[in-house]
Amino acid sequence: MSAGQGSVDIDCVVVGAGVVGLAVARALAMSGREVIVLEAGEGIGTGISSRNSEVIHAGIYYPTGSLKAQLCVEGKHRLYAFCDERGVKYQRLGKLIVATDEAQRSALQVLLEQGRRNGVDDLQWLEASEAQALEPALVCVAALWSPSTGIVDSHGLMLALQGDVEAGGGSLVFHTPLLSARCIEQTFELHIGGAEPMTLRCRELINCAGLSAPDVASHIAGLPAQHVPTARLCKGSYFSFSGRAPFRHLVYPAPESAGLGVHMTLDLGGQARFGPDVEWVGAVDYRVDPARADGFYEAIRRYWPGLPDNSLQPAYSGIRPKISGPGEAAADFCISGPAEHGVPGLVNLFGIESPGLTSCLALAERVLKTLPPAHTS
Repeated sequence: MSAGQGSVDIDCVVVGAGVVGLAVARALAMSGREVIVLEAGEGIGTGISSRNSEVIHAGIYYPTGSLKAQLCVEGKHRLYAFCDERGVKYQRLGKLIVATDEAQRSALQVLLEQGRRNGVDDLQWLEASEAQALEPALVCVAALWSPSTGIVDSHGLMLALQGDVEAGGGSLVFHTPLLSARCIEQTFELHIGGAEPMTLRCRELINCAGLSAPDVASHIAGLPAQHVPTARLCKGSYFSFSGRAPFRHLVYPAPESAGLGVHMTLDLGGQARFGPDVEWVGAVDYRVDPARADGFYEAIRRYWPGLPDNSLQPAYSGIRPKISGPGEAAADFCISGPAEHGVPGLVNLFGIESPGLTSCLALAERVLKTLPPAHTS
């Protein structure tokens, strides 16, 4: 990195230090680029990346051929290998997706066929007795068994990614929001806020700002407005279970339109949590309304009738960074690079909701492919 009067020149700036931004920065640094990661928050992963189920998804749910399907299946393999190499904690617990009435049986069959088309080759159909052999407390008429689904220490994963960025010569700076940018002669001039506002010049700009990605993109002069989608915020609340749940595997109901239903996941300590539900909101607010527990009891008891009264406590919430709204088909991941919008060196990532955590390393490789080879000097 070389300093010039009133500005700093660097190959690449990544906006956002969540799991995807860190994975992208790692890929860029490993390609030989000088990289700075700008993060408006106080540390890594303070947004979406720390407010989810920490599940490593198999790649079942997403439309065949979509980026979500392709990058989830690829990302799952990459992520397990990365965790093994870096000593990141995970457990390949496996997941049961359950039909709780006969009307859902056909939907489960469709899901099985779609998962296999997506390249998830280890899915198994289970009748009720076979599912209950795995989980005796479960009530269902049939289930899909996904043995390659797991859970991961998301913060440990981000720390490992950060370590690779820094080992590759990259750096992270916090409390530094990107206020605006403009393209000048094949470089970007960035105006950055924080305690010491400054200007940076870079060749490549990668927007991995999560919930703020559309807002960041809207402040890039020269980017046509039609390439900036409208942000749609979809909140999901989680409730923790007091005591020890009688489950050893993850349990998901048949999926709903805007999410995957109120599912039961376990953390690495074996503690159960339920969620997320679906609540479309107009602003980011992470408070959990205790009254939403009423809907949780009803949803959970469809597959676990033994859920005790008064056993759920508000835990946390997350916001899905959707670019499709209520009643609309779920949008695919959007990797908007120079081939789409015509601005050299700029890549915007929009709508990186689930399975973004699972897909982070595969997403990073896809971003790298949208850019020319690194400059050498």
